Amino acid sequence: MSSFESKETSPPNADQGAGGMEQDAALVELLRDKYKAVRAELAKIIVGQDEVLEQILVSIFARGHCLLVGVPGLAKTLMISTLARCLSLSFSRIQFTPDLMPSDITGTEVIQEDRATGERKFRFLKGPIFANVILADEINRTPPKTQAALLEAMQERQVTAGGTKHVLVDPFFVLATQNPIEQEGTYPLPEAQLDRFMFNIQVDYPSEEEEIEIMKRTTVPQSAEIQPVLTGEEILRLQEIVRKVPVTDEIIRYVLRLTRSTRITKDEAPKYMKDWLAWGAGPRASQFLILGGKARAILHGRSYVSADDIKAVAYPVLRHRILTNFSAEAEGVTPRSIIDRLLADTPVHAAASLKDARASKVLGS
Repeated sequence: MSSFESKETSPPNADQGAGGMEQDAALVELLRDKYKAVRAELAKIIVGQDEVLEQILVSIFARGHCLLVGVPGLAKTLMISTLARCLSLSFSRIQFTPDLMPSDITGTEVIQEDRATGERKFRFLKGPIFANVILADEINRTPPKTQAALLEAMQERQVTAGGTKHVLVDPFFVLATQNPIEQEGTYPLPEAQLDRFMFNIQVDYPSEEEEIEIMKRTTVPQSAEIQPVLTGEEILRLQEIVRKVPVTDEIIRYVLRLTRSTRITKDEAPKYMKDWLAWGAGPRASQFLILGGKARAILHGRSYVSADDIKAVAYPVLRHRILTNFSAEAEGVTPRSIIDRLLADTPVHAAASLKDARASKVLGS
């Protein structure tokens, strides 16, 4: 158990006081209300995709990045740009192409002359990465060097140019898209770089009723206006309250059982994992399962993390962190089917689904 996990499962200290707990409770209520408001605004433009939208918002409130994978025409780009308008944040769209250079993303230094003194000096021109919400469209269409520049900014939240560090704006989210069906001329992200994305979100086809509604909306003049719901300052405050959500020791052990069962070199891994996986999930998966569970719990009106929260975020957290081998591919076994079996086979103690008394004390609910 890590230091921040043990801290967050401990009872509140006396210094927090009634005022602090009331403030936390108010922020929790604010997050729930804002979540509903954002979903209502998105519904003006986006039809369906409820699970996808929830997972994106969970990652945002947990301070993570997302990779959206789906065939063309499923409104991935529209979804992200509309979300940026709902959140009243600056937005940059970067179309990844084979000739895109790292400086096209991060920015570049130019020589500028001072007209008064005639002195020449370097000046850094910021690239599109300096925004709150970054849409990295078709991230697998650019060479690894350019991908690495983006992923470094994601991890470090800063850009280095000419030996000078430039801190990125906060809040900062990268929402990347990827087409799974057309692989010619692409540069798939290595597993180590995929691991930097909190969620791998699968965007599926709409249902029949949803597609009928899409046709009705998109073949007539558009009049819907998106109203900003959340500011950057509010998002930063809400990210703090998400991290304050308590997690019981039993939930932490449940998360560890899930992730450690995928590590084929360990004794905890069942036989089917060793038969089907080439590699399993690392410690970052455990961290993101906890953070995703915390954010989802509050969005669903609870001040504690349940096993159902962990199960709900297990698919987007784990699907890009477990690497199937040739045997799995030959048998038609997918990461989703492996996660299905993992969740079915991993026991949850009954207490893990009950509200912990300390949760209501910490959040003042």
